Amino acid sequence: MEDWITTYKIPLGRTMKQLIDALQAHSRLFDAIKDAIGFLVDGLTRILLFVPPVLLVVLIAGLAYWLHRSVKLTVFILAAFLLIINLGYWEATVQTISLVGWSALASVLIGVPIGIAAAHRPWLYAALRPVLDLMQTLPTFVYLIPTVVLFGLGAAPGLISTVIFAIPAPIRLTQLGITSVPAPLKEAGESFGATRWQLLWKVEIPHALPTIMAGVTQCIMLCLSMVVIAALVGATGLGTPIVRALGSMNVPMGFEAGLSIVLLAIVLDRVCKSPERRSKS
Repeated sequence: MEDWITTYKIPLGRTMKQLIDALQAHSRLFDAIKDAIGFLVDGLTRILLFVPPVLLVVLIAGLAYWLHRSVKLTVFILAAFLLIINLGYWEATVQTISLVGWSALASVLIGVPIGIAAAHRPWLYAALRPVLDLMQTLPTFVYLIPTVVLFGLGAAPGLISTVIFAIPAPIRLTQLGITSVPAPLKEAGESFGATRWQLLWKVEIPHALPTIMAGVTQCIMLCLSMVVIAALVGATGLGTPIVRALGSMNVPMGFEAGLSIVLLAIVLDRVCKSPERRSKS
């Protein structure tokens, strides 16, 4: 019985290879996408590196204070980034911020509209749910194989794999936020003659905004968690020294780069978190 099952193997891997081979016929398209992603990531990195590090740190700390009115948070951001500069990982940190920023932006721009559509169409969310489960549970290295084959080494496969890994968070939490809007609140809007778009923008989204912002914050953290894996396919950033430290068993380099990632994650989490949501916790 076991021999019969293994003899007639379903050709899933072979089918996937045929699909990748068919996509490789459009190599010019993938080269154009790779060049566009590289231009965006490298361009933002150059702009951020053009600003003196201390000035950029002060601007980020000032933005955090303006958003949250927290002296403790501002002092922590100053201390964290000054420590990263002192350790010599500022350029890698800026490269990571650029990669995470574009990945999170793409995930949010795609994920939030899909989440809204899924909230209004239960059949769509029922169809998306197994796909989202697969995207979240599939090992991230599996994403890297086809993306490296199609796009080669560099920022493009790292960014695309990061988007695939992070996009379920804004989709799920946006859908949850929209569906959790109380029915009496929507009925009140309809009673005043609100159209579907007015009901969405003036009732549903404002009520669901804390949940949507939680999805955005989670998306940023998921993007940041892909930094080391993206470095394996040529993406620059804080993952590169960690990969090098693993290869050479360099404990000081691995600890310092890992600490820089932790500090950056805390800063991004605190800055991007909704002020109202933070004040209630």
